[in-house]
Amino acid sequence: MSDAPSNQTSSTPEELPPRRKRLLFRAWHRGTKETDLMVGHFVARHIAAFTEDQLDELETVLEHLDVDMQEWLSGRRPIPEAHCSPMLDWMARECAQSGAGLPTELRTPERGA
Repeated sequence: MSDAPSNQTSSTPEELPPRRKRLLFRAWHRGTKETDLMVGHFVARHIAAFTEDQLDELETVLEHLDVDMQEWLSGRRPIPEAHCSPMLDWMARECAQSGAGLPTELRTPERGA
């Protein structure tokens, strides 16, 4: 799987086909606010550009428990090999960036970068 496309778009939910709307809703309604922010912002940034195969992978990732997702995406625990996938790895890389749970417009560039 390739990394994020250079033309990332944040579509409004109304513009998305039903499957993408459902996945976006699931990403924002995980159960814990921390995971909602990490997963929700990631999915919102990329949902419009995901391929059908990536949507399949996302559905699998969204089946993981919140407690596990928090640990993996925050870097407190490595993603177990049995659960590792390109989608989950991509999500973890983005969540490791400063301000990952914030909308793009609220992120501040790191000093010295």
